Amino acid sequence: MTVVWKSTCERVNFRALRHAILVAMRERLAAVRERIARAAERARRDPETITLLAVTKIFPAAVIREAYELGLRQFGENYVQEFEGKAPEVSDLPGARFHLIGHLQSNKSKKAAELFQVVQTVDSAKLARRLNESARPLEVMIEVKLSDEEAKSGADPADLPELIAAIRECGNLQLAGLMTMPPWSDDAEASRPYFRRLRELGERHGLQQLSMGMSHDLETAIEEGATCIRVGTALFGKRKKAV
Repeated sequence: MTVVWKSTCERVNFRALRHAILVAMRERLAAVRERIARAAERARRDPETITLLAVTKIFPAAVIREAYELGLRQFGENYVQEFEGKAPEVSDLPGARFHLIGHLQSNKSKKAAELFQVVQTVDSAKLARRLNESARPLEVMIEVKLSDEEAKSGADPADLPELIAAIRECGNLQLAGLMTMPPWSDDAEASRPYFRRLRELGERHGLQQLSMGMSHDLETAIEEGATCIRVGTALFGKRKKAV
């Protein structure tokens, strides 16, 4: 009797905890969508043209499923190996699309092509060819390095014409646009010059999709033309790395 009672209590507590998590996530999602709507209104843009990419790196597959339950369909992951472990638990979610938004080494390109529908961090012709060799249809974006930070990856703006041409020769790749990661700053306005520069590069090369902006500077990114914002903390809270 004691064992049955304990089991019942555990099930009740789990349901209560899950409900509380969903309520908190729903509130955060509503707040993010309100921020998107207000920024789009200021920029005289349609908020429906802005993709909210939920960044779920480090969070378990259960969080992806909960976010999906709340209506999110686009998810961003930073690491091939990490998502490889989650993928079997989210493969049954119809309409869900998974974007690789972290640096991709060419020796992991085959596995990345198997796991993701979009790779936002193509930065070389070599990587593009490796992805193309996987023989899977794949949407890609070019990551552009616009800062002097050594830790940042990305193609040099001067190399874009050659890289764009190389990607367009790859029959399995569809080039959607450009992405960038400005230097971190608590001041969202510090990101504006980088976002503006990416927009100008997109216009110059006829690429309309721009992935830029995160939880702290998404409004600035939208004002400068972002079509995809990558949001994690504002949706799920701060990440805690496993020890």
